[in-house]
Formats: sequence, structure tokens, C-alpha cells
Amino acid sequence: MMRLVFCGTPQFAVPTLKALLAAGHEIPLVVTQPDRPVGRAQEVVAPPVKQTAMAAGIPVIQPEKIRNNAEFRSQLESIKPDAIVVVAYGRIIPPWMLTLPRLGCINLHASLLPKYRGAAPIQWAVAMGEEITGNTTMRLEEGLDTGPILKQQALIVRPDQTALDLFGEMAIGGAPLVVETLAGLENGTVKPRPQDSTGATLAPLLEREDGRINFAMHTAAKIKNRWRGFQPWPGAFTALDGKKLIVHKMDVPGGTDFGEFGVAAPGEMVVNHKSIFAACADQTWIELLELQLEGKKRLPAAEFLHGTPLATGMRFG
Repeated sequence: MMRLVFCGTPQFAVPTLKALLAAGHEIPLVVTQPDRPVGRAQEVVAPPVKQTAMAAGIPVIQPEKIRNNAEFRSQLESIKPDAIVVVAYGRIIPPWMLTLPRLGCINLHASLLPKYRGAAPIQWAVAMGEEITGNTTMRLEEGLDTGPILKQQALIVRPDQTALDLFGEMAIGGAPLVVETLAGLENGTVKPRPQDSTGATLAPLLEREDGRINFAMHTAAKIKNRWRGFQPWPGAFTALDGKKLIVHKMDVPGGTDFGEFGVAAPGEMVVNHKSIFAACADQTWIELLELQLEGKKRLPAAEFLHGTPLATGMRFG
């Protein structure tokens, strides 16, 4: 069994921490981000990894900075870990830390590298309409998710799944992958292999504007994929009469004939007594199933139409 330091913060990292403990590894220290205020009440809450570690009786530290933190460095050096396991920690690992353990810093990344390097791999994989994604364990180096691959596992993305749905599945699936990776590194059956950077894609941190629906640029299928990928944030939104309109649910309608409406401009509506459709790129159509106008409750389309008069020919955006 190994002596490990575990670095992680959100719920995604919890299954791996639990799996390492269940496998009998010694974890004398868990490193996580500081407690943060959350929600409208801005209540200060400990990260899920901290809560899990404390419940297991493991010491926890929460440094604001780690790159030039002499006290933190001294603490890790005194532990002399065989490996540092990093799962969704949320900090760039400094060079001194990368070279500290004999097996290096082992990271669980939620994509099939070299695709979707970056902070939001699950969200962008779904938003781009991928049918298969997966987890990768890798040895961290100074580049952004460029380190050598250790092990990988593939996971099918169902067409109805959102990024939020996938988070839990990938977190649970990735936990044994990390345990297997450590065992393979120790017995020599896992050999690091370099990434083929020619196939690399990026998955940058999401911004609020990523959720804005661009009816002119994207087809209905693309808009739905982006909505699926950007759950729970930034979601999908547009504008209606100058007010923000959040679309909580949407679908690409099948078997609906829009030919009688002729050529529609992007964002133009087709409305009946219970349904709302919007024209998208390439004369495709998206159905808006559940909406929330700024300052109002979220409602199914039929109820939304009772309080918000819409008519065919009006436009979103």
C-alpha cells in the first residue's frame, strides 16, 4: 500500500478519495480549497472533499495559494508521499510539487485525452455532441493536461443525458481507475505513454455568455447539445422583449412540418395554443418546453403562453 496526499475539492473527487481509503492506502493529508460562501444566503460551506476527509479522520489543509507557500511545501516534503493524487482540485500544481513524489502527481481527468483538455471537459464533450467520452489517468506536468496517459476508460453518452447527469457516472467510474493506475505503476504493468497532441481539443472554463442561444449560428441539434452540456450553469437563455428568458427544457421536434411557414429568420417563432418553436440555423427548429422569464416562475410552455402572449412571427433574441 502507498502513502498518498490527496488533492481535490468538489463532489466529483469524493468517490476517488473513498476508493483509495477502501483500497487500504495511507492518506496522512488531504488538500482542498478554502470554504466558500454558496447560494443566495451566502452561507460558508466546506467543500465535499473536506467533509469526507474529516468524517474519515484525515487531517485537512486549505491553503489559499500553493505555488510559493513555504509552509505547505515543508509539510508535503515531511510526509514523503509515494504519489500525490489530484482530482478536480482547482489549482495549478507547481513544479516543485510535480517532482516531489517518486511516482509523480497522478490526475484523474474527465475526458479521453488528448480531447477536451481544460477546466470543463464533461460540459464541452456533451455540448459538442460527443457520443463517447471517458476518464483518463495521467501523470501531471507543467502543460495544461498534456502529461503522459496512464489508463483510460470509455463511457457512452446517451442522447438524453446532460453534463450534470454525467458528472456522477464519471466520478464513480473514475475512482477504481485511479486505484488500478496506482497498482499498475507500482507493479510495472502501467507504462506512461505520451499524448498525441495533433488530436488535442480544448475545454475552457465556462462563461455566462456560453449559455446565450445563437439561433443564427447553431442548428437546433447544436443548440440542444449546448443546453445539455451547460447544465447546471450557464444553462441556455435568450431575450424576449428586452428581458432575459431562460430555457430550462428544449427538444428537437420530430415529424413536425414547418414548410407551410416558409423561410423563417433565426429566432422567429411558431406558436400554437400549447407549443413554442423557434427557427435555428439551416432552417431547423427547436421546441422550447419549459421557460422562465426574468422575474417570473419557470413554467411549461402551455402555462407560459397563458401569461405571456406570443404569436407566430415574433422573434427571440
